[in-house]
Amino acid sequence: MDLFTVEAVLDARRGVQWEAGDAWLAGGTWLFSTPQPGVSRLWDLARMGWEPLVVSEGGLEIAATCTVAELLAFARQPDGPWPDARVLMEGCCRAFSSSFKVWNTATVGGNVCLALPAAPMVSMAAALHGVCVLRAADGQERLLPVVDFVTGPGRTDLRPGEMLRCLRLPATALAQRTALRRVSLRPGGHSAALVIATIAPGSGPFTLTLTAATTRPVQCSFRRLPTATGLRGTIEQAVDATLIVDDVHGAPSWRRHLIVQLAEETRRALAAED
Repeated sequence: MDLFTVEAVLDARRGVQWEAGDAWLAGGTWLFSTPQPGVSRLWDLARMGWEPLVVSEGGLEIAATCTVAELLAFARQPDGPWPDARVLMEGCCRAFSSSFKVWNTATVGGNVCLALPAAPMVSMAAALHGVCVLRAADGQERLLPVVDFVTGPGRTDLRPGEMLRCLRLPATALAQRTALRRVSLRPGGHSAALVIATIAPGSGPFTLTLTAATTRPVQCSFRRLPTATGLRGTIEQAVDATLIVDDVHGAPSWRRHLIVQLAEETRRALAAED
């Protein structure tokens, strides 16, 4: 896409003077795929030189400019830490409806900030209790859980001139056992529903994260593995009709059925491991 309204591409390393009409440029796979009539300047984040993935005792930090391919390579390390969490990361990387060629350019942060219901990096980060590190143009930072950062289809809590610097996934969440279920109308298509369940070692707290079928991430938490009836009842209370996506990728009634069905499948999967 020729963005004919863009007058300048600026280097964010030299300091940011944010103006109306500015936008952040990371991978650009979405930015350059559709007209952007309101954008006049781009601030290039690809030159920032941020380390894509940083492992520490506290967990994992994923730079906003980390590509999907880089995250997938980390997830597929044979001897890497947090085996269950890395299986989940790989599953979410493969949930993209784009080809592997796009994975080499598309960024984790860009997918999160795009905030589409089917954005798999939102699913992954929310399920692993990720926290967004948000940096303003003047350098000040604030922290916000991913599940609160995405507020609706294409909507986030980003303020004017604020960027997503990185995602922080805590070690406690990365150590959990995980189960992922996903359905789409066709192979390789948009996710109609993507459900992730996590449980702490020793049958501890159980968390269910609902995405793709819902307009924003919805989480249901339990002190321990719930019963099938308890799980269904909680989902029905947490997800009302206004939260169900209605588009060409699946009817609302079907999506509502899917999240209940897939949630039960993840519950059974983790129960069987116990």
